[in-house]
Amino acid sequence: MQLHIRQAKVSDPDSEFHNKVVDIIIKDGIISKVSVSVKKTGETTIEADGKKVYASGKGILYVSPGWVDILADYSEPGHEHKETIKTGLAAAAKGGFTDVFLAPNTEPVVSTKSIIEFILKKASGNVVSLHPLGAMSQNTEGKSLAEMMDMQAHGAIAFTDGWKPVQNAGLMLKALEYIKAFNGTMIQIPEDASIATTGLMHEGITSTRLGMSGIPAEAETIIINRDLQLLRYTGSRLHFTGVSTAAGVDMIRKAKREKLNVTCSVTPYHLALTDESLSGYSSMYKVSPPLRSEKDRQALIKGLNDGTIDCITSHHRPQDWDAKEKEFEYALPGMNIQELAFNVTLQALGEKADLARLTEVFSTRAREIFNMPQAIIAKGSVAKLTIFTTVGSYTPTNMASLSKNNPFMGQELPGKVAGIINNNNYHINQ
Repeated sequence: MQLHIRQAKVSDPDSEFHNKVVDIIIKDGIISKVSVSVKKTGETTIEADGKKVYASGKGILYVSPGWVDILADYSEPGHEHKETIKTGLAAAAKGGFTDVFLAPNTEPVVSTKSIIEFILKKASGNVVSLHPLGAMSQNTEGKSLAEMMDMQAHGAIAFTDGWKPVQNAGLMLKALEYIKAFNGTMIQIPEDASIATTGLMHEGITSTRLGMSGIPAEAETIIINRDLQLLRYTGSRLHFTGVSTAAGVDMIRKAKREKLNVTCSVTPYHLALTDESLSGYSSMYKVSPPLRSEKDRQALIKGLNDGTIDCITSHHRPQDWDAKEKEFEYALPGMNIQELAFNVTLQALGEKADLARLTEVFSTRAREIFNMPQAIIAKGSVAKLTIFTTVGSYTPTNMASLSKNNPFMGQELPGKVAGIINNNNYHINQ
């Protein structure tokens, strides 16, 4: 297969063509030529084996190293009525992700090499590369360590108990010590269950006005403080995902200054929304960790811009109709967001969005943190690319995902993902 991208502007600080308009030729999955475009005007086109498959409707498109989503839930095996690996990967491709880390919270849990192998086999041949996350504890019960080294040898990219954050400090200590043997990384959602499970939303003025029990910021900061102390003791590697509070960001900022091996990520919806979104009691906005205050949201944006926050991650968590269409108290948390992660992030950042920084948080930092091959736009490199625009708007009216728990449907959002190129294959959004 041969692809030809014409008139695309490179967003890749590691490439000699960064910020230049180029033509890119790809043969059999390898970039065979990158040349500065002689033609400086006109629309971007993508051709596959000589046939035009895409032409930009407005202005030039950007091309960057393929985006990475470090926590998404595809619900298979066990909950295929919410999402399957097939529909989840279709959502990822539509959203511009070439690589996805899959949450271990399935039935059975991803805590053995056999489940790792099952997932990889189901995803083989897809344009999106799927990377299973192995459970840190057996069956994510938080009681005893899973066979992490065995899972790592068979394809697990990192370890986490996913939507069930590790509460046992002693077990977390053992896990951080254990993964040092193979230079592994722990991923933790910073949430103290003993505090969070008693609330429905962020504790503040809005929760008081709505008469709903609150989840204070301490549910996050207690776990961050504890795990940073354990990290300081072990000298291991830890990534906090779904950071949602100003205090949490500040603690991680200080830990980085201390040179601890800690990184973190934030979701698009925590950047874009606040607890005020729950004023209508819509369960579409019920997520975990919860949407926080405007002060917290601004602190997340600041942390993203100053480099404290390393990555954007979707926390894509599909729920079926019955799980959401019930009383708020009983509705399950989660937002189906992977397809719109870029658009929602762009909306949240507005004029503060820096293209080079967006490339870092969507792609290159995750590749560095989790020891993935870089995807530099250069001759001889493997073609692992995301093509997108930051101008214009996109109004989503349908989804590739099986579930529909997304509050952004029908809203006009900035930017658009044109498509991805990966695994000697491509997906183009029309």
